[in-house]
Amino acid sequence: MDQHNQKNTIDEIDQHIIEALQQDGRRPFTKIAADLSISEASVRQRVANLINTQVMQIVAITNPIKLGFSLASMIGIRVSGDRLLEAAQEISAFEEVIYLIICTGSFDLLAEVVCRDNDHLLSFLTEKLYKVQGVQQAETFMYLRVCKDTGTLVRLFPRTLN
Repeated sequence: MDQHNQKNTIDEIDQHIIEALQQDGRRPFTKIAADLSISEASVRQRVANLINTQVMQIVAITNPIKLGFSLASMIGIRVSGDRLLEAAQEISAFEEVIYLIICTGSFDLLAEVVCRDNDHLLSFLTEKLYKVQGVQQAETFMYLRVCKDTGTLVRLFPRTLN
């Protein structure tokens, strides 16, 4: 069976642990244990299992605005079929790209991009994205306001494209 299709079952306690860590990834296991009326050792073991089975990961999430990136956009990209994986690999290496998916629909790729300002975005588009072999067209959707951000990213597939 393909490792990407293996389903890991989690119980209600695992779900509560995940939710607590989504709120604060540094939350002490002792606090989580107290909230759930279980031992710290149980929380520690469950977290280790959730990480080892790739159900979750604990990562630092940066605030792009605090780092000087005040402009965010989603870019729909059409790519020639014979270059899709190679183009995706190349685009994923650009520092401005914080999220990239291969998808179905009007676009082959969707890239979430952060830039310092309009000049930076223009430079990214003309000097990087449009120079990727196979990129045929791109449509940029500027973020005016984020109406919902749960802070949780759905990662159905691994980050590598190989």
